[in-house]
Amino acid sequence: MIGLALTRRTRWLFLLVLPALFWAGNAVMARASVGDIPPVALNFWRWVLALALLAPFTLRDLWRHADIVRAHWHHLLAQGLVSVAAYNALLYLSLQTTTAINATLVGSSLPLMVLLLARLWLGEPIRGRALLGIVVSVAGVALVVTKGQPWRVAEVGLTPGDAIMLAATLSWALYSVMLKRFPVPLAPFTLLTALMIVGVVAAAPFYLWEAAMGASLELSARNLAVIAYTSVFASLAAYYFWNNGVVIVGAATAGQFTYLIPLFAAILGILLLGEEFRTFHAAGAALIFGGLFLAGRKKA
Repeated sequence: MIGLALTRRTRWLFLLVLPALFWAGNAVMARASVGDIPPVALNFWRWVLALALLAPFTLRDLWRHADIVRAHWHHLLAQGLVSVAAYNALLYLSLQTTTAINATLVGSSLPLMVLLLARLWLGEPIRGRALLGIVVSVAGVALVVTKGQPWRVAEVGLTPGDAIMLAATLSWALYSVMLKRFPVPLAPFTLLTALMIVGVVAAAPFYLWEAAMGASLELSARNLAVIAYTSVFASLAAYYFWNNGVVIVGAATAGQFTYLIPLFAAILGILLLGEEFRTFHAAGAALIFGGLFLAGRKKA
């Protein structure tokens, strides 16, 4: 039994790389779409499409477990608001007025937020190895986002987008810990369906307000492709792997994997934008993965 448990944990430690990859692509596409797709519209239609794709397979199961929904409605409401409705809208809004470097640096504070919230809500101890893992991973992130010149961090100015990204990061940290603190006994995709329903309903008024202010969405092939990617990969696939990973390996350990997002974003920039692969990318990757190993490794 111990061997099976360790195997399952190891498998999900590996699978938690996928949400980081999908969310890195989400950030790259959202940044590239500034001026073409309004931020709230992107968030709203992303989840509308994801819900339309998933609902035919999960609504029956959600209805069958209506008693669970009634018993945990307040937990579902809170989780849906801070994840589906708030986090992604805030992320897209932040990218309107901040640079990729700023957003990545602010977002890299997530594991520390998760670690502290997990200590306060869940009573999870803060191990010395976890703190060391954070330090090592932060060093790797700094190398990647500053292009091998970490002293540039002091030169980066703050913008309103930085504050919005900080709020987005706190929102996702709350969601990650809520998954463990207030578990809802639904199948992963059934749970995701419930959260999407909450998020879409909550986001609709803000989408209508944005449209009333004159921010229209052009139905071009490029814009539709961006929405399709965010719906299938950054929503359905990423949330499935993240939700299961948090439950199995813990919120604090799962939070360490968000350090891979800026690394993957740099790699995608190289592949899609023709940027050059440099030594600091390799060094940053080594530090990030080393920090993940330290944070996720348990004592014998």
